Amino acid sequence: MIPNRPAVAAALLLAALTGLLADLLHGNARGAGLLAGHAGAWALFAAAVVVLRRVPGRTVVPLLVAGAIAVTATGLTAAPATSTDSYRYAWDGRVQASGVSPYDHTPDDPALAGLRDGWLFPDAETCERGEADLAPLDDGLCTRINRPAVHTIYPPVAEAWFLLVHVLSPDGVRHKALQTAAALLALAVTGLLIVIDRRRGDPRRAALWAWCPAVPVEAVNNAHVDVLAVLLSVAALAVVAHHRVTGGLLLGLAVATKMLPALLVPGALSGARRPRAVLAVLVPVAATVGALYLPYVLLSRESVLGYLSGYAQEEGYDDAGASGRYALLRLVLPDAWAVPVVALVMTAVALTVWWRADPERPWSGALVTTGTAFLLLTPGYSWYALLLVALVALDGRWEWLGVALAGATAYLAAPLVGHGAATAAYGIAAAAVCAGWWTRRRPDGPRPRSGTTTNTHTTTTTAA
Repeated sequence: MIPNRPAVAAALLLAALTGLLADLLHGNARGAGLLAGHAGAWALFAAAVVVLRRVPGRTVVPLLVAGAIAVTATGLTAAPATSTDSYRYAWDGRVQASGVSPYDHTPDDPALAGLRDGWLFPDAETCERGEADLAPLDDGLCTRINRPAVHTIYPPVAEAWFLLVHVLSPDGVRHKALQTAAALLALAVTGLLIVIDRRRGDPRRAALWAWCPAVPVEAVNNAHVDVLAVLLSVAALAVVAHHRVTGGLLLGLAVATKMLPALLVPGALSGARRPRAVLAVLVPVAATVGALYLPYVLLSRESVLGYLSGYAQEEGYDDAGASGRYALLRLVLPDAWAVPVVALVMTAVALTVWWRADPERPWSGALVTTGTAFLLLTPGYSWYALLLVALVALDGRWEWLGVALAGATAYLAAPLVGHGAATAAYGIAAAAVCAGWWTRRRPDGPRPRSGTTTNTHTTTTTAA
């Protein structure tokens, strides 16, 4: 039997991608080399996705799954490479397991000194060596937890996830517990996307998540809790068109994991013209978030919002000062105008999506609101874009992946060249999105398929 050439080519590209990702995560590249390595990984990813279009139908899903497992597994091969957030997750889980609210004490609080160990709080000799990513403490020691003097900001579902992973993990596994749990979540997202996209016509779109370098790097290796929010968000958008209350409940869980999925609400409301239909989504979202916060509010002496306002100020979201936020707007507007213009534009986009987007494709409107917010805010953290990557895998408008790549570029390049990297990266991404929009609106341009399901035997129409 002659091997299928596109399938072989895709497999070879995936092998090269997994090898490069494993090398990058092991710290074999630094500075400009690390940035170039990530660019190479994205190039291999793009090539593999293009080749996948020519792979015969029966081979697509097995290749998708095998590639997803291989690419995802690279995130498990090394300790967190570019973020220390998972150390805070581990600490919050440990604090909760001891019967203490994670919102009541900062990691450097002496009241919790009995919970410290040599992993999260290294000994004096290690602290004196000044290893990277060690934050100093007032007593002369150090910790791997970033911002040890501030309270946690993570919502209740995230905190419950940290506790669950801590309780189920054997002693001494350190970062592996959160990474392994995140890998399972990432593969669950892949499986859900394959099911949804296959019902709608073409499972190949799932590769835009399954093989994307952002997944093993940010969702698995750095174990960002965003991947749990992504899973809940995809599930919510998959059902909300025909089961609004269920979709609202799932979306509420996503928002109570990471606030970012609140951007999906206009998409979830697509086509909901009557007040009853709107409330069928909004009430479950609000009620779920409120009900999940309530136990922590009752058990905590401090604010359950923690360092949220301080974080927004630190990252420059409250103004347009010297940070890299609002980079594109600041090219054409006075700094003082950035925040009100973002509020105005996002309100207009949200209302337009709610009123005009396809109710059978709620993820399409959700992609527009989320992607627009990224282009306006120009965040400097690459893991925020995991949600955007999943939306692209649902909708198929691949040009929006440039926004996710821009976030990664801004995060890796900022220490080398400053905030100008964010401006350039997001500018190129915005141009790609505009080009994609212009191409699709042409009479002969490509159109996303909304419900045609094709396989080797039959063609049916579904309302996924």
